[in-house]
Amino acid sequence: MGVQAITTGSGRIPPCAWSLLNPRDAHPEVDLTCYGAELGPITVLHAYSMGLFPMHVPSDTGEQELGWWSPDPRGILRLENIRISQSLRKSIRTFSVTFDQAFERVMRGCWRINGEGNWITEEFIDTYTHLHELGFTHSVEVWNRKGELVGGLYGIEIGGLFAGESMFHVETDASKVAMVAVVEKLAASPGQRIFDVQWQTDHLESMGVTEISRSAYLDELAAVLPTRPAFPIPRQPRG
Repeated sequence: MGVQAITTGSGRIPPCAWSLLNPRDAHPEVDLTCYGAELGPITVLHAYSMGLFPMHVPSDTGEQELGWWSPDPRGILRLENIRISQSLRKSIRTFSVTFDQAFERVMRGCWRINGEGNWITEEFIDTYTHLHELGFTHSVEVWNRKGELVGGLYGIEIGGLFAGESMFHVETDASKVAMVAVVEKLAASPGQRIFDVQWQTDHLESMGVTEISRSAYLDELAAVLPTRPAFPIPRQPRG
């Protein structure tokens, strides 16, 4: 039956051929809401706009099956609550940061760090790289003084939503530096915003990440989707 086109601060997202389960109708406290569909750019954009994100899970046959997730509770970072320790402030001064200069390298850096059982497949890299070419997905690169890529983060932005997907580091604090750079960029742009990190971890909690219920997240998501994005307006994907 599909889903109708939607209008966001990032522009119009064309109709989607797939009908994904509305997270409001999902079982409370069960993070995996449904299986199936495909990883096309338009499907992915609709999913994030609904409060879902894709991640493969092993099936009974041992093969990877595409799952659509909406954690309950959801990890988010209030921009004003970012915690920057004294040691992190020192690290920030030792690195340089760029945006959208090495998107695929950052994705593959995250892939290498995640190791066995990695959910970042070549299909994910292809789809998110295509979304990067359109202007929806973004990377933060962290470089050391030798000019080496030593950390980074990538995510997707739709309206006032920035959903951090994964990050990596090969030098201490490099991924934290990337996270601070995203917060500063979002905070410098007007309008209401969500920095979605999906799940809270000890590492993220130390930087100020908190948890809210799925229903509260979905309410906030609906409120921020009309916000103009912090990054340049993306090109409209073709239906």
